[in-house]
Amino acid sequence: MHLTRNQEAILVGSVLGDAFLQKTGARNARLRFEHGVKQKEYLFWKVKALTRLFQGRPTHLSRVHPKTKATYEYWRAQSNATPELGKWRAIFYPQGKKRVPADIAKFLKEPLALAVWYMDDGYYYPKDKNSFLYLGRVSREEAEYTCKALVQNFGLAPRVYDKKQKGFALYFGVAETKKLHKVVRRRMLLPLFAYKLGDTH
Repeated sequence: MHLTRNQEAILVGSVLGDAFLQKTGARNARLRFEHGVKQKEYLFWKVKALTRLFQGRPTHLSRVHPKTKATYEYWRAQSNATPELGKWRAIFYPQGKKRVPADIAKFLKEPLALAVWYMDDGYYYPKDKNSFLYLGRVSREEAEYTCKALVQNFGLAPRVYDKKQKGFALYFGVAETKKLHKVVRRRMLLPLFAYKLGDTH
């Protein structure tokens, strides 16, 4: 099974964001989405876009935080295991740990991929009118690869920022945030993400 161009873009943006590719057997992997209840619509949108990979409906779950004892409710969708997803896992989890490949520019080339990553792990700060795209616990070198991919493929010029406990992120100043929003706006069709574009209700 081969993914369409849009499906690949959604997959790449999701894996850079919150998704997980789980190994199942020697060659296969499956894709897992988990989003909080406020983002239920977003999770269902992803599943519909990748409908050939998923069977059944997403599941509503809850878990208790071990320290705060607060209950966290969320939605999970888990795909079928396929060799196609196994190939993607080999790219992003070569030794079983998530990493950004040196040739990320080859995969992060569609505005839709950038939009999905921004919906997953992007933040907009209205007071300062700047944005961050979080990469998590990757190396500085991996963050630099990703930064260069955005320069090369989208004409954006973010800076690598070490967020310490949160890992590395790409920082967009006021001018670069405007350019980022221009690239992703048409692909962010869900009203629940209007706040990430500085749109007020």
